[in-house]
Amino acid sequence: MSSIVDTVRSTVSQNLGGVAHNAAPASAAFTRDQIPDQSGKVAVVTGGSQGIGYGCTHTLLEKNVSKLFILSTSKEVVDSAKDAVKKELGDDKAARTIWIQCDLSDWKGVVQVAKQIKESTDRVDILINNAARGIQSYQLTDYGVDLHMAINHLGHAVLTSELLPLLKSTADKGDYVRIVNLASNLHESTPKDTEFKSLDELNRDLGPNASYGRTKLAAILYSKYLNRHLTSKHPKLLANATHPGIVSTKQTKHDIHEPYPLAGYGMSVGFEMFKKDQWEGSLSTLYAATVTERSGEYICPPAAPEPGSDFARDDQLGENLMKLTREVVQEKAGIEVHDT
Repeated sequence: MSSIVDTVRSTVSQNLGGVAHNAAPASAAFTRDQIPDQSGKVAVVTGGSQGIGYGCTHTLLEKNVSKLFILSTSKEVVDSAKDAVKKELGDDKAARTIWIQCDLSDWKGVVQVAKQIKESTDRVDILINNAARGIQSYQLTDYGVDLHMAINHLGHAVLTSELLPLLKSTADKGDYVRIVNLASNLHESTPKDTEFKSLDELNRDLGPNASYGRTKLAAILYSKYLNRHLTSKHPKLLANATHPGIVSTKQTKHDIHEPYPLAGYGMSVGFEMFKKDQWEGSLSTLYAATVTERSGEYICPPAAPEPGSDFARDDQLGENLMKLTREVVQEKAGIEVHDT
């Protein structure tokens, strides 16, 4: 009976906020107070100026991270976040941030952003691949690639690849380096015929939920792939995927109405009281970014490794994904994606 109760408590705490969030079993409990001091460390966070990303960046600054690169598409949002950091944490912490405008669907631009980061620091200890296109309608990029995959997976694969020399050199000095890819339990909505074998397959219009869910499956498979091919050679370089839960963000309050003008109110308004806030929603990611010494896991809130779907545990599917990733990015943008 106790195991059933723990399972229920774990499921509720992983997905919902408030009192439900605090119902996690002791084995999975984790709070912001347990995040260690980050002095001397350098972090990179995509989408770090709002929502879950801001929960991560704000907390890392609170914990004395020495330098923080925050990548965002919107200058207006960046300016607002920077003002909030100054007001809440002071000028010293705000001065530790470097805000870079970055559109992850523009892979050549991502390469230039990575170059700017590499020219500004000799180490990167934390890479949080958080930015994402949420549950929205089908669209193609200028490269002719599904926008969900282009941003949520392919753009992050390019960024990670370009930062690998710094990530590896930092890890080889003896310090833990942690890559975190934001996933979701919605990875379970990935169509059952998914093979990651061709661009035509990637460019199918699966509908808003499945298109988003497929990219979150990619985040888990990519993390496990990096664990197999990268952590095996650099034991201090860890890669994990995280599920934040159902969080009150721009995506769940506003963007949801783009694909679902009326039905979206169920999520944006009706479910609002049950959502996690940005601090609760960032906990699993912060655990993976600052505490865990394990790699290749799918971590649910607050700090509970879970198996994920059958697809999420399919190593061959992960190999297919990364082979296709390299082929598409090379063909469309002339960029090599490295993973070792």
